[in-house]
Amino acid sequence: MAGGESQTPVTLSDRELQIIDLVAAGLTNQEIAAKLEISKRTVDNHISNILTKTQTENRVALVRWALQWGKVCLNDVNCCSLPNQNE
Repeated sequence: MAGGESQTPVTLSDRELQIIDLVAAGLTNQEIAAKLEISKRTVDNHISNILTKTQTENRVALVRWALQWGKVCLNDVNCCSLPNQNE
């Protein structure tokens, strides 16, 4: 897979998922820190851990990974589940 995207599912905490959502929304680490009322250094650490867990190299690759695995919804992309074929 291009961009170093992980091909296996990854377990992320609720806080990590929240931070991924804010990264996908285009917020900087400082803006994320202000929104979550935590320090920028804490955000930096979370993002570093998330990049390691997801085996992604940067924020763009992280957002691509999050879209691939249905972890974020951007402008109605990945926002709804497909109907069950048996129903």
